[in-house]
Amino acid sequence: MSTDVSATAPGRLTPVLTDNWDADRSWTLESYRSTGGYEGWRKALTMDPADIVTLVKESGLRGRGGAGFPTGLKWSFLPKPDGGPRYLVVNADESEPGTCKDVPLMLANPHSLIEGVAITSYAIGSVKAFIYLRGETVHVYRRLLAAVREAREAGLIGTGLGPDGTYELDVVVHAGAGAYICGEETALLDSLEGRRGQPRLKPPFPAVAGLYARPTVVNNVESIASVPGILRHGTEWFTAMGTEKSTGHGIFSVSGHVRNPGQFEAPFGITMRELIELAGGMRKGHRLKFWTPGGSSTPILTEADLDVPLDYESVGAAGSMLATRALMVFDETTSVVRVIARWTDFYQHESCGKCTPCREGTYWMKQVMHRIESGTALPSDVDLLLDVSANIAGRSFCALGDASAVPIQSGIQHFRAEFEAGTHTPAWELFPYEASTVFDEAGVR
Repeated sequence: MSTDVSATAPGRLTPVLTDNWDADRSWTLESYRSTGGYEGWRKALTMDPADIVTLVKESGLRGRGGAGFPTGLKWSFLPKPDGGPRYLVVNADESEPGTCKDVPLMLANPHSLIEGVAITSYAIGSVKAFIYLRGETVHVYRRLLAAVREAREAGLIGTGLGPDGTYELDVVVHAGAGAYICGEETALLDSLEGRRGQPRLKPPFPAVAGLYARPTVVNNVESIASVPGILRHGTEWFTAMGTEKSTGHGIFSVSGHVRNPGQFEAPFGITMRELIELAGGMRKGHRLKFWTPGGSSTPILTEADLDVPLDYESVGAAGSMLATRALMVFDETTSVVRVIARWTDFYQHESCGKCTPCREGTYWMKQVMHRIESGTALPSDVDLLLDVSANIAGRSFCALGDASAVPIQSGIQHFRAEFEAGTHTPAWELFPYEASTVFDEAGVR
């Protein structure tokens, strides 16, 4: 996906992780090192590990996986070394509908992740790191394995590292079996240990008792891949981008009813209006109806929110969440009911079944959503949806329950009339589905 749109919006893009995506064989070690790759790792090995943690804290880097928790602060939660192992686990189980930033990053620039893993492992005192990848992305799995092999053969990871040659690092790439719930960090750890992926009760948190009941840091791919740039260029460089509390650069995934969907690496604080312009605008002859700032599990926003700065605080104040920056764009031909029904199907299918609110609630929300979509809903069904979703949100074992409730609640808030129309008219009559189709035929927009 092209990110070369500087001609249309000079100064609004900040290509760092995506800078070499258009280079010849960008995924190779040779290509990565030609643009300064592993210079941050070389610098890190001359520093005290505690100073690296402090540097990342000062940069203001926040988790890029959805929660936006300060990365350096998360590292500092690890207890003091006790002579036992501690681990770094990279969450590469990208599964959120609409989210597609980590997979292309690992595909086009895997060494940025490997270098970030090395720096982070050294900073927290880990000698073994794991990258937990969504197993369906076999091409990404092979590319990561090749990148780890290249780094090991070049002496960048493995044994004999550091000025005195005493540090060693083993990086393991693990392919999961494909489960949305394994994007939740404790379910991921259970899966990595060979058990069924289900969320753990917290506390204890992974920082205290994570993988194999040892202190563990779990971070998203983009979070870890952003660390080398901070080491190379310093905190002032990083904080010069973004906003005061949401510093730096991030990959914004724009999809849906825009002319040129793709990945746009920009500073936090850019607006949806600017990103739609970067994507070539709405498809010809149509106007925006609603959009998601962070994937299907975030409350939907409308045209009135186009100028909200896309940072954690501003999007939160607007009533939604920035999360993974999966910006799905829908025009006026789209049935809100249909979209949310498909999302509800997804959450019901992916519920691990561990807790009653999510297991039972997603099932019943799915039944009601399908009644509304088919035009056979009862007059009480809209309020029933609100009631069921309210009994899931904040009451489920992990955030999947909240994720399933949020689209329904925000959809009814903004477009209640469309839901109420489900008592007499099918959604496909109100909004013919072929009208919202992006492709007229295979491969033709």
